[in-house]
Amino acid sequence: MVHLPKKTVKWSSTKGVSLSKVTDTLPHVDEGCFKFPQQALLAQQKLSTHPPRILMLYGSLRERSYSKLLTLEAARLLEAMGAEVRVFDPLDLPQPDAAPDTHPKVKELRDLAAWSEGMVWCSPERHGAMTGILKSQIDWIPLSLGAVRPTQGKTLAVMEVSGGSQSFNAVNQMRILGRWMRMLTIPNQSSVAKAFLEFEDDGRMKPSAYYDRVVDVMEELVKFTLLTRDLAPYLVDRYSERKESAQALSKRVNQASI
Repeated sequence: MVHLPKKTVKWSSTKGVSLSKVTDTLPHVDEGCFKFPQQALLAQQKLSTHPPRILMLYGSLRERSYSKLLTLEAARLLEAMGAEVRVFDPLDLPQPDAAPDTHPKVKELRDLAAWSEGMVWCSPERHGAMTGILKSQIDWIPLSLGAVRPTQGKTLAVMEVSGGSQSFNAVNQMRILGRWMRMLTIPNQSSVAKAFLEFEDDGRMKPSAYYDRVVDVMEELVKFTLLTRDLAPYLVDRYSERKESAQALSKRVNQASI
């Protein structure tokens, strides 16, 4: 076992430790950008009271799309749990870079992403992966718009449908994509095998263990959204980005003074 040097500073849940003592032992840390995580800052004095805002995306354009049917079933559950839900229709959304970002469908998607506090992504598994239709929707959502990051710190639940045996390739890919978009992907997920057997003719999902899992996932999503939506700016505040921002500010000031 490797033994760290004996601590010479004391930590407080509200005050942290002496910054000068920390930077003495961490010479590469920028003292002006270094912050102590504080438990007191995780206790919000004023909580939002509006319903959780959830955006739902699905990855198929088929007339009887099982990813759409599963999304709509999940939307009913979310609304029953008190959430405000928007389901984006990907029909007529152009391929990324094939149209300007002023395209009406692109603007609609980006506005919904900015409005939302959490998302649900649902894709068929096609050739062992999520569909291009689902991926194109994410590709149209930028990591940043000026100083705003549309998805950072927002919650995410992932679901997939399969035509054959149960698989997790699409949800695993979407988890990677969610991390790339700086989202808080909840632990639970849904994968519905042989989806053509799981829905009635009217599009409603049949009772089953698959349905119960969808209830679990939506319940968890609402809980995590309520837990984190007011804390997201603090949770995703990063030392490296504070440092970069300070350097960029200094550069602009120096350029203005030349």
